[in-house]
Amino acid sequence: MLYDLQGDANMSPIVGIFYSAVEENSQRLQLITDGMSQEEVDYKGPNNKFNSTAQLIKHIMYVDLNWVYRLKGQPLPHSLKEQYGPMIDAYNRLPIVKGKSLNTLMSKYEGVIKMLKDTCTQLTDADLDKVVTFGHENEKQATIRWGLWHMADHSRYHQAQINQLRKWYSENSLLN
Repeated sequence: MLYDLQGDANMSPIVGIFYSAVEENSQRLQLITDGMSQEEVDYKGPNNKFNSTAQLIKHIMYVDLNWVYRLKGQPLPHSLKEQYGPMIDAYNRLPIVKGKSLNTLMSKYEGVIKMLKDTCTQLTDADLDKVVTFGHENEKQATIRWGLWHMADHSRYHQAQINQLRKWYSENSLLN
């Protein structure tokens, strides 16, 4: 297997590199969650103190969906906010997700990655310099280039948390 960061043939070269980093992390997320039972997907770590894999996948998906619409220069439609959100609950934590199958979560996430791919085919390398706002109150600014990089980086960050949850779950299963 050859690892590379070459984008789709229909994308500008630099846009393609950034897209392929996000896509590779999407594929990696599928690999590290493969075979998880519903109990493991909902597992919240020792003493139920952490976010579950389901919460983390939903969070990655919602962050990425928001970035797709920023890249398009459009607000996230209310219907998608309702379907995928919210970003945080009333206590500033990731919303509880329980009983959603891994297959359902990953299928929805694949749909977001498809939207990103379609959006990236419309971008030029010059578009990477455009500035967009983000944050809970759109109080921050970043270039589209940074946004694409952030999508890949953010996913990897939470994948490390999922790997830790899997380790704890496995250790917990051995004790029982």
